[in-house]
Amino acid sequence: MKNIPLLAGCAALQQRETDVVKSREAIALMIDAVKAAAKDCGNESILQYAQVIYVPRGTWLYSDPARLIAGAIDAPQARTVLADFGILQQTLIGEACERIAAGEIECAIVAGGEAKFRQLQASIQQVVTPETMQDSQPDEYMVPDADLCLDAETQAGLMMPVGFYAMIESALRYARGETVDANRHRIARRYQRFSEIAAQNPHAWKRDVLSIEQIRDPVGKNRLLAFPYTRMHNSDWNVDQASALILCSEKLADQLGIAQEKRVYPLASSESNHMVCLSQREELHRAPGADIALQAAIDHAWLKKNSFDFLELYSCFPAAVQVCADALGVGDESDLTVTGGMAFAGGPLNNYVLQATCRMVWLLREKTVAANGLVSSVSGMMTKQAYGLWGNEKPKQPFAFLDVSDAVGAASNILPVLENYHGTAMIVGYTVLYSGDTPTRAIAIADTPAKERVVVYSEEPLVVQRMLGDEMCGSIIAVDGQSFTLAEPVAQT
Repeated sequence: MKNIPLLAGCAALQQRETDVVKSREAIALMIDAVKAAAKDCGNESILQYAQVIYVPRGTWLYSDPARLIAGAIDAPQARTVLADFGILQQTLIGEACERIAAGEIECAIVAGGEAKFRQLQASIQQVVTPETMQDSQPDEYMVPDADLCLDAETQAGLMMPVGFYAMIESALRYARGETVDANRHRIARRYQRFSEIAAQNPHAWKRDVLSIEQIRDPVGKNRLLAFPYTRMHNSDWNVDQASALILCSEKLADQLGIAQEKRVYPLASSESNHMVCLSQREELHRAPGADIALQAAIDHAWLKKNSFDFLELYSCFPAAVQVCADALGVGDESDLTVTGGMAFAGGPLNNYVLQATCRMVWLLREKTVAANGLVSSVSGMMTKQAYGLWGNEKPKQPFAFLDVSDAVGAASNILPVLENYHGTAMIVGYTVLYSGDTPTRAIAIADTPAKERVVVYSEEPLVVQRMLGDEMCGSIIAVDGQSFTLAEPVAQT
């Protein structure tokens, strides 16, 4: 019989200090979160049992942040792990639980945090924010196996994630048969509900309830970033937030007297690490890993797609929410977040899943009957997908850490992407990028008659304006190398 892993303590905290001299750097916030998580579990001596400390990389420059945490909590024996961008945040949780279940370790800490608000205030006030310097290296450095994007995508102007996700949004809209206006209204209505949920979350960065119009329409500071996404659809990473999870074996929890009402159990962790860049995907609006990883997790946990009491779908952009909602078969009749989402609860870079898991744990603890929850995770441009399933009662089956990458690879058809094509093509996804308040560049992913792909752009004002108004998916374009012009649209099928 495997050991039973459980979450014994967790904490999420934030600072809103505008006086830069008084504000604390990211590692200080992470250390505070770890100590608060130990206090949360009811026995702070649990920190001395930590054998592995995982930290997902942030915008800070620490070379081995887990070692700084280990020193601060008097756990010098702990193995330190740093996970680079492109490693799923759920991977750290899943691996820690797997090692506990296998009896390799008894206790692990997963912690992360950012101090981007502090950096923003320093920039505004034109002062320098000191940051702890390190020269040590982590015991393990986790890096992704492949690139997150192609040169053809970068050359066309796709630099920031918002452009990639806006592309996915257009393909989702077209697949659903929505008009451009109906799609903009629907995603704004969804995020309006998210703002209501954030208002009830004491750990949310923004707690003001917004109207549909305030989210949808580019007014004031809510400018368009990549059509149809405004700033209010975008993850807010200018936050000072940190979180920590303490995971241990049931044996250690019993030894330390961790109260039963504090214990929340991981049921399964599933993930796909099969990486396919956006323009190579046969269907831009789908991620096979989202479906396959979900089914693997719920099958193992003896659950069904519609059986979750709480959902937290990764919300860097509306398209990420929709892809996972489609995999689950749920719509807006269900609340799709417990935090309020990354636009409102706060989206500390590469750390949000930890924040969301804390919120999920607290809600499960409040339930006096058996309850469960699902937290989804995404990395890159919907490049990887993962799920963490949790319950407030001891599971009837052992925990499993499931990697479905091979199955996803077998189900994925990768299309060749051309960098110097001349001829006609049909748009399968597009967006318009903005510079300030000005729309500057239309970018399209399109199929050639030979079912090859191109990623092309236009800066012609008439083309840009047309692509801000009409549905252009399914339209024929004339491609000349990296640029394109519009031809007659074809009917949607």
